Amino acid sequence: MDSESVEVGRVVREAINILSSSRNGVQISEALGTIKCYLGGTENQAPLKDREEFTRVHFSAFLRALVSNLSPEWIELLTSDQQKELWDSFFLDGPADQAFLVLLDSIISTGPSFRLMKVISILEQFLQTGGMSALMWEVCHQQAQAGLPTLQETLLNKVVCLPDHLCNKLQGNNLPIFFPQNYFPLLATEIIQVLQRISDSLRGGLDCSISFVSQVLGKVCVHGRQKEILNMLVPRLMDLTKVDCIWQRMCWRLVECVPDRWMEAVVCGFVQKAPGADVLSRLLGNLVLKNKKAQFVVTQKLLLLQYSYATAMLQNLLGYLALDSLRRSLLIKVLKELLETWGSSSAVKHSPVEQQLYVSKAILICLSHLKEPEIESNGQELLTSMMGGMKCHLDSNLPRVRRLGMIVAESISARITAYGPSLKFQYEDDDETRELKSLLKQTAPQQLPVTDVPNAGSDISSVTPKAVSKPSGNPYPVAPAVPEDGSDLELDSDDDLIPHDMSQDKELKKMKAPVYIRDCIEVLTGSEDVDKWEATMKVLESLIRRNSATAREVSMELAKVLLHLEEKTYIEGFVELRQRALVAVTITDPVPVAQYLSSQFYSLNYSLCQRMDILDVLALAAQELSQPQASGKNKPWSAQSPCIQTVPGSDSSQDWRRIVDERIKSKTRHLVKGQSLVEPACGPNKFSSLAGHFFFPLIQNFDRPLVTFDLLGDDHLVLGRLVHTLAILMYFAIHAVAAAAMGKSLLEFVWALRFHTDSYVRQGLLSAVSSILLSVPSERLLEDMTDEFLETQSWLADVAEKDPDGDCRRLAWQNLLLMENLLKKLRSIPS
Repeated sequence: MDSESVEVGRVVREAINILSSSRNGVQISEALGTIKCYLGGTENQAPLKDREEFTRVHFSAFLRALVSNLSPEWIELLTSDQQKELWDSFFLDGPADQAFLVLLDSIISTGPSFRLMKVISILEQFLQTGGMSALMWEVCHQQAQAGLPTLQETLLNKVVCLPDHLCNKLQGNNLPIFFPQNYFPLLATEIIQVLQRISDSLRGGLDCSISFVSQVLGKVCVHGRQKEILNMLVPRLMDLTKVDCIWQRMCWRLVECVPDRWMEAVVCGFVQKAPGADVLSRLLGNLVLKNKKAQFVVTQKLLLLQYSYATAMLQNLLGYLALDSLRRSLLIKVLKELLETWGSSSAVKHSPVEQQLYVSKAILICLSHLKEPEIESNGQELLTSMMGGMKCHLDSNLPRVRRLGMIVAESISARITAYGPSLKFQYEDDDETRELKSLLKQTAPQQLPVTDVPNAGSDISSVTPKAVSKPSGNPYPVAPAVPEDGSDLELDSDDDLIPHDMSQDKELKKMKAPVYIRDCIEVLTGSEDVDKWEATMKVLESLIRRNSATAREVSMELAKVLLHLEEKTYIEGFVELRQRALVAVTITDPVPVAQYLSSQFYSLNYSLCQRMDILDVLALAAQELSQPQASGKNKPWSAQSPCIQTVPGSDSSQDWRRIVDERIKSKTRHLVKGQSLVEPACGPNKFSSLAGHFFFPLIQNFDRPLVTFDLLGDDHLVLGRLVHTLAILMYFAIHAVAAAAMGKSLLEFVWALRFHTDSYVRQGLLSAVSSILLSVPSERLLEDMTDEFLETQSWLADVAEKDPDGDCRRLAWQNLLLMENLLKKLRSIPS
């Protein structure tokens, strides 16, 4: 490392130390001013090499230091001018990609505070002052110089998902600029700014990549935001590509560089937003000849697999194929495939009439674009297709289908036999018939409406979305929904996910919750009212606990409903609400519900997630039943008692092991002097008499593979959760009559799986051994299971020395210590 790099690093570290420790405004402003020299643009700016070193190595760390030290007291040490010049400018004037990542990461990781509102304000300024265009330009420059792909992927995700991050974080307090209907038009204007800089760079003879801009466009479109971004982008590109060949080639390259997985969404968006075939040709160029995915979308998906688009879109699409001599071969190919579909008897019988009408329109538009040489060379094939398709349509018992066949057959006949007699049919002349006949005439294509495009012909700098400006009054207003015609774009992307509409942030209306458990069952099984359904989920647990007698009457039905319940609408904490309700049912009527859940664990047609839900419910119910309760009160376990956290998808074994460690400590004698400890609350262990109903059905059949469920095969995670659950049930069965029998069965279970290759399963097995040692009376353990005890001890010693997993070794040593303590205890008892 050269001396200049060391010097820059030292200056940055000193400045960070001052920011974190000093409360002197002069010192802080001097430190910030010193670092500001490394950004450039000042009279006493640092040498170029030092500035490059700072922005490349130290800039992000310094920004994080600025954010982490931000507080009302700290910021008051600077005047308002100093805040703008020495604090805000680092985020607004420095490298945009690093500033953006630091700002967004800080917002996501910061709770409600002064710091959060300050960082959000800076991010708002960042967007309003062209930060996104600067960011994209920097990445394009990096790509031309082989930049870091990981950083570019991170930036891509953050740029496209910014409204999601801010909406999730701010919810009802979101700023208008972060709403999707405002953010994506702003992003479109920033894309135009970047393309302008790329155009200037190319004119100057400098190389520059457009790939990142293409990725942004593709990812936005595949997220379902074609309307917002293309409403602004397409009109500007239309104007800029009219007379400028460089802009035309840039526009072609912009779409060509879209990754294949997002190409469909982009092409569909351009086809719908372009007001004519000539514009579409100018924007896309020969994309269909260069990209196989785009060719499939244009020639297959939009014509043969979809039928909901307007006639004007069909004219644009097929006119685009006809406008270039290289693309006309695809037009002929499309016509033949359309005629094949139109002439299929199966398609005529089973396809919706609307789809047949769509295909008929496409055929007529293709015919209108055919030239005489093309008709002559393909005339015989067209005639054969016409005869077969006409017969299929005339055989139909639907008048509308027969009329479609007549019109298409007449049209094909008229084009093939231009100078002789052609087919003529008699049918009713209505609006649909007149529209179909008009498609054969070469007229200017009907322009699709392009809505919400302010200043479409003005300069780039003047194109800004009006809704982005911050209104007076409430700083966090809720943006009204703006419904637009043509917004029913059918997404058929690789994900097939329709994004959630976040155009409105409003509180859900109050819904009176049911007061009877039977009413809750009716709502959960049949009601389509999502508000009532949500209210029911929120009160169900309390109703079950308050009305235990009624709950026992319907416990099995309620358990079945909850086990198969799926979320109808987003509810915060839905999984926990359902789990708590299931636990409440199990507590209320433990024997039948526990046996039902255990039996369903090994049944067919359950997902792995549902099976793990069953294990969590049984473990939580066992814990609650084993805890002492205040007399006369039906309430969950004490808040001060250790709690098993069994959130689906998480590893609950760590929390459970903590509870085991506490009991191990309680079994260890400590000689101390001083005030005696307060005795914990005591009470009957209700789980003692129920442990067998929970445990034995669950430990059976684990070695019997099902069609979709194989514990000893690939389903290691579920097996591990099963082992941990059995260990938990064993642990809470202390002093139970069945504890010895449970321990013997569990020890045999452990012995059968002791050499399992998955470390999580082995950890569960070792935890199960701990439960046996803690819950089974030591005399029963040594009298009834002497051989198993000694074999287990030998196995544990081997695990403690040779197991590759550190947790397994620790648990093995812990179990060996427990065994040694048990043996010492038994030796000390006089015979």
